[in-house]
Amino acid sequence: MKEKEYRMGVRAQGGLLYMQGIPGVAFGDRVQVRDHRGGLRNGRVIRSAKELVLVQVFEGTDDLDLENTWVRFLEEPFRMPLSPELLGRVFSGIGQPRDERPPIVSSLSRDVNGSAVNPAARAYPKEFIQTGISTIDGLNSLVRGQKLPIFTGSGLPHNRLAAQIVRQARLLNETSGFAVVFAAMGVSYDDARFFRENFESSGVLGNVVMFINLADDPPIERLVLPRTALTVAEYLTFDLDLHVLVVLTDMTNYAEALREVATAKGDVPSRKGYPGYLYSDLAEIYERAGRIKNRHGSITMVPVVSMPSDDITHPIPDLTGYITEGQIVLSRELNNQGIYPPVTIPPSLSRLMKDGIGKDDTREDHPRVASQLYASYARALEVRNLASIIGAEELSGLDKKFLAFAEGFEKQFVNQGEDEDRSIIETLSIAWDLLSLLPYDVLTRVSEADLAKYHHRERGAVEHDLDDAETRPETVTHA
Repeated sequence: MKEKEYRMGVRAQGGLLYMQGIPGVAFGDRVQVRDHRGGLRNGRVIRSAKELVLVQVFEGTDDLDLENTWVRFLEEPFRMPLSPELLGRVFSGIGQPRDERPPIVSSLSRDVNGSAVNPAARAYPKEFIQTGISTIDGLNSLVRGQKLPIFTGSGLPHNRLAAQIVRQARLLNETSGFAVVFAAMGVSYDDARFFRENFESSGVLGNVVMFINLADDPPIERLVLPRTALTVAEYLTFDLDLHVLVVLTDMTNYAEALREVATAKGDVPSRKGYPGYLYSDLAEIYERAGRIKNRHGSITMVPVVSMPSDDITHPIPDLTGYITEGQIVLSRELNNQGIYPPVTIPPSLSRLMKDGIGKDDTREDHPRVASQLYASYARALEVRNLASIIGAEELSGLDKKFLAFAEGFEKQFVNQGEDEDRSIIETLSIAWDLLSLLPYDVLTRVSEADLAKYHHRERGAVEHDLDDAETRPETVTHA
């Protein structure tokens, strides 16, 4: 079909343009909309049927005069021009410059929807990534090629944490840092300025490609933004052999835009009004992270997901948790205590941590130290709850040590400066400082060799009260 312009719009609503009687239009085709003032808007076909064609207009459909609106179908999917000059640039969700510099001109461009990767060609994610943040490196380690989301709530410092990860993330055995693709959806002017100034002042902006969709920009644009960003990430990874860190914030704003469009085009709603295909739509984005065999580069993804009303069972974090390999959960309680980053340990998890830590990656005691910290902190939280009922003065001697451990854990291990970049060795040293507050007998997750090498007290230095006898682990012999 030769490119033609049509003036057959019958309705415009919520960023969608309804047209009738258009032959031979394919789903996903790119569209140019020329309004009555001669201005051009971008769009794509999201429904194609004999009786009706539905066009998603990225700049919105406000003020469209349907009698004088012309639509051109370009017979190609939406594409992003690709070049090494992308680094250091700032774009809108559809790849238009937002940094007052000229657009990228390149002979190479690719469909933003990506192409399928043979599952057999994927390499298993591994290799420890040091973020410089103890709660991540020590207890929820990120590995190259992993998808590890941050679950947060309104008003929590997830933007500061995401910016810190961008500034500090690196591979221990690599001299160069990550190239970063940073995609912000539905953010305020203040947040957009914060990210840009933060990256400029730290000197990493030249290694970052930013995609910004502001809160007052059309929500429709948010649906293509992560795909545009990931197309750039795939180019940097597989064409330029770079290690790429992709930060997507906030995926809840993306899902809200998806619900808005789904409702406008009449899709059947599912949980909380989101379309039934929310899971597959999110998976389409998240699964573009990873590694491919015999390729040096990799895509590691850190999506930020806001939990409406701090509800971790909300459909967006719930489905994200099924697709990704763990989660970092931020706590309002810790944030109210002035602790940064307010990462709450019990619900946080990295399912691929075991593949990136240990003797050949970080240090031989790291897996056992992480397990011991989890176990000791869980016990300490139980003691804290007990103390809130009976009073701290009624606790046993050992329980008081756990109470001191919990306070030290939160103030020394979890809490750290926004510009504090801790090495994994520093993180493990702090962990052993805290574990040394507890006697040998209760440290059952670490080995005798670990205790002899890293524990700060001699074996006989800590005496137990008789009351503590029942708290000591018993040796069980199985037949």
